[in-house]
Amino acid sequence: MTVKKHRVCVLGNFSGRNAGDNAILGCLMHDVAALYPDVRFVVPTFNPGFVRSHYAQYDVEPVSLKPWALSLKIFGLPIFRAVLSSDLVLMTDNILFDMKLYNPLFNYLSTLSLVLPLAKQRGIPVVLYNMSLGPIKTPAGRRMFERVIKSCDQIILRDEQSRELLDRLGLPHPRLTQAADCAVNARPVGPDRLRAIMDKTGAFRNPKGTLGFNINAYLDAYLRGDRSDQDKQLFSEVIARAVDRIIDATGTDVLFFVTQVMDIKITMEAINRVCHRDQVHVVGNKDYTYEELTALLSQVELLVAMRTHAIILASSVCTPVVGIISYPKTAGYLKTIEQDQWMIAFDELTADRLAALTLEAYRWRGQTREALQPIIQREKAKASHSAALLSPYLGQPQPVAEVQAGSV
Repeated sequence: MTVKKHRVCVLGNFSGRNAGDNAILGCLMHDVAALYPDVRFVVPTFNPGFVRSHYAQYDVEPVSLKPWALSLKIFGLPIFRAVLSSDLVLMTDNILFDMKLYNPLFNYLSTLSLVLPLAKQRGIPVVLYNMSLGPIKTPAGRRMFERVIKSCDQIILRDEQSRELLDRLGLPHPRLTQAADCAVNARPVGPDRLRAIMDKTGAFRNPKGTLGFNINAYLDAYLRGDRSDQDKQLFSEVIARAVDRIIDATGTDVLFFVTQVMDIKITMEAINRVCHRDQVHVVGNKDYTYEELTALLSQVELLVAMRTHAIILASSVCTPVVGIISYPKTAGYLKTIEQDQWMIAFDELTADRLAALTLEAYRWRGQTREALQPIIQREKAKASHSAALLSPYLGQPQPVAEVQAGSV
């Protein structure tokens, strides 16, 4: 007898360009499929081929958001059809904010404030799953955000700041749980594949070890004043000088991790300014999966990073992290894992300060790695437990053999 599968629509930013987003989707599907084998994941995406191939181990149905599918990124017929034809809607990551509110190429909130109330009217449960909320700064954004929150049957948050936002806006919810980011459960590839990648990068041949770096192309969102090339050159120079000072002090190599393909340009601009160019290497998600990058992150002495999910993937394998804080959720995550002593605000960033903080973190890296073990195990358990909270919609959880994740 054929068992009818539950259609679970997963909403997020799943274009395949961001290793963090890829990890969120992969870990969410792993945790849910492990408990509920009779699930088909319906995933609206601008890159159906990536979703179909990278997550082929799951029963996944990509829904194209391409223009020829009558969609302007998130806004169009596909998102309405995907949501309204599902048995459960899971929304994840950090897609409920009001910047560029009426631009569907950038903002999801305006579209979701239309479709999710329709789901509620039709009795389709909506769950915010291991999610961050905000920022919400405009009256129109607040109205749309309220419509989304009132459409939710259950809210599972990944940080305390999101709960504080709901309180500040006067939007309490009767079924609210504090959990963790899905990506903390990223599963690195095995030792054979890891060794092959390490050999290819050339970054792990230095007996003094390798430090990781990650920087972000979204400088215009953080820098005060205009968005001039001079600002970007200044930032690249700061990073390069800090890297040189760290190499001088430690003798290590430095491996830059690109976790969003748009960051390649700014990463190369910084690398090309480094004096110790022969001790600097780069890897990125253009060539490697998030499982492969996570395995590489397990091998560096520590990671200095701007992108939140670069920090999450590194800490998921208990690699010490230093955060360059350009967005509140990065600081929130470091506080959650009790590592907020290792962060520097973007507007206070100088080569001297960054090098000094990194070298101090380097000296404490052994103790930090040990201290992270129980903290990360706690966060992994919190993230995974969210799947058990879906039993009202998907039935009694059924432990099954673990679904294999990763492209090996």
